Parts: sequence; C-alpha cells; structure tokens
Amino acid sequence: MGTQTEGRLDSNPEPEDAVIGSQRGFLSSTQRKILNAILIVATVSYPFLVWFSLERFQPRIFALVMAALFLLRGLVQPRQLAKSQRWFMPACVLFMLVVASINQLNWLQAYPVFVSLLFFSVFTYSLIFPPSIIERFARLDEPDLSAKAIAYTRKVTQAWSVFFLCNAAVSLVTIGYGDPWIWSVYNGFIFYLLMGLLMAIEMIIRRKVKASG
Repeated sequence: MGTQTEGRLDSNPEPEDAVIGSQRGFLSSTQRKILNAILIVATVSYPFLVWFSLERFQPRIFALVMAALFLLRGLVQPRQLAKSQRWFMPACVLFMLVVASINQLNWLQAYPVFVSLLFFSVFTYSLIFPPSIIERFARLDEPDLSAKAIAYTRKVTQAWSVFFLCNAAVSLVTIGYGDPWIWSVYNGFIFYLLMGLLMAIEMIIRRKVKASG
C-alpha cells in the first residue's frame, strides 16, 4: 500500500484501515465513514439547508460549518485519488471561506454555480489533455478500450461538459430571480433529476453502442 508498509517483512501486516488511519490522523474507519455520510447529506441537501437557515443563521455561520466539513474530508481522503479529485475539497474550502468573509446570501447560493463550473473545467480540461474523464472511468472496468469506445467516451465527456455549463447558467439565473425557494427547488431537486435523466439516456446509448460492436 503506502510508503509506511513497503518493505515490511513481518508476517502480520497491518489492516488497510489501520494503515490509512495512521496516514490520515486520529480518525478511525468508522469515523471517516460517518464524516463522509454527513458531507454527502450536507452537499445533496445544501440548497434546502440554506433555505431553512435563512432566518436562523447568518450566511457566514453556514459557510464556516461547510468549510469545516470540507476541510475534514480533505484531510482524510485517500492519497490515491486523482489530482482532479484531490484539489476539489481545498477549492470548496476556499470558496466557503470567501463566502464567510463576504457574508451575503447570494454568495452562499452561488455554491452550486461554483461546483458546476469546477466540474465543467475538469471535464473540459480532460478533453484538451486526454484521456477524457469518462475514458478514465471506463478503463476501470475495461482497461483495453477500442478506438470506437474511446471516441464514444469523448462524446460523453463533451455532453457532461455542456450539461455542467448549462446548469451553472441556470443556477445563476435562479439566484438573480431572487426567490430562495425557487433556487432551492432547482438546485436541490430539478438539477439531480436532470442529472439522473442524462445518466439514464447515456446508459441506453452505451448499450446500443456496445451491441453494435
């Protein structure tokens, strides 16, 4: 595994969770799973949490809590993550700190825009400097991809790039509209519905592409 275990000759090597735990500080495997679950729930329900907290907390308080969650997640994430994933958490922490310093609701609402632009940048970057993101994912299951498959994964990456860019634009419009509930419904529900629809369409097309050889 990591550098701490390389070259060891003892017959009872440390379990993987113990090694990662020693590399990632004082958090146990269970604690890391709980932290991941909390961050996933907080991220998915972010728009509704913001809407719920409008009259209860200043934007600064909410942003600092999110920054702390992102920071903890960044500290315990595996070292084996790709570069594009390793800088995602620090970028989110930095954004939340900026929001905390400005302490305005519209900046707190801009987080979905920020995330969509991040994903757009990563997907677009992978198109300029291949292999594309989708190709990398595909090679996890099928290391030897054909030229046709590589071309297909590139098209899928392009589709996701357009999707994230369009979502950033629509999300920005919901902020400008000025209704927190509309912003919450789009970014907390409609966005995920559209993303699921795109994934379903891509899966259908992928099966047809595979069937055609």
